[in-house]
Amino acid sequence: MTKTPKGRALGSALRQARQDRDLTVRTLAARLGRDPGVLSRWETGERTPKPEQVAQILTSLGVHGEQYEEIIQLTYGANDANWVATTLPAQRQQLAAYVDFEQNATKILEVSPLLIPGLLQTSDYIRVIMTQAEVPAGELAARVAVRIGRRDVITRNAPAQYVALIGEAALRQRLGGREVMIEQIRHLLEMARRPNIDLRVFPFDSGWHPALEGPFHLIETGEGTVVHLENRKSALFLHENSDVRTYRRAAEKVLEAAMNQAESVKLIRYIAKSLEKDDER
Repeated sequence: MTKTPKGRALGSALRQARQDRDLTVRTLAARLGRDPGVLSRWETGERTPKPEQVAQILTSLGVHGEQYEEIIQLTYGANDANWVATTLPAQRQQLAAYVDFEQNATKILEVSPLLIPGLLQTSDYIRVIMTQAEVPAGELAARVAVRIGRRDVITRNAPAQYVALIGEAALRQRLGGREVMIEQIRHLLEMARRPNIDLRVFPFDSGWHPALEGPFHLIETGEGTVVHLENRKSALFLHENSDVRTYRRAAEKVLEAAMNQAESVKLIRYIAKSLEKDDER
């Protein structure tokens, strides 16, 4: 059975609950009277346990309250073709799964028509977005830190290949004022020098293409490819081959509409100089 994003998230939650209590798979399996191999496959997402089996594990581990309920909820629809997250707890679980996929990625393609892609955002740019999105003050610093930490996937040794398809609108939309945008644009130019990053801009005059329907991500890992979509109130994972093919074709059309990297860097540099001149006036 192919691992699903939700099944993988369930397995990760079970593994974390076990590790938090310093138990090995064999120790927990002996306590439950189960085969360690079965428990291991549940934790990797290769197999999906039933709700009553998850309840047995959590009870044995002493997990209760909100954490218990959130993990139990992951068992429902874990093998479905897609995973829609509409509640705050589900969105937190899905974000954890997204970060897990991202950190294990070999290639990431991000289409972002209106905002600078998340992996290329500066801390001040992130803070402006999250403040305007009314992230609670007590969570702001932690969320900014998490997003900055996610950059590691494209800056570490043996980084993932990263294709960023950015709308010209994202470069010209002034979030946080000129200083924030000047820093952000300069950061894009610096990141574009990395050999694993392919940064492309689709200009205003590029006509219709699928990016105008909204942003999306394609994340490739050694275990397959997933698509991630999100809006203000919900997020969606897709992993079926037919869905992945649809978004691959969409990405190809956006690539056709975009400028090549050299032309893109030239435009970004022009926008940076325009911002700097405005700042001097």
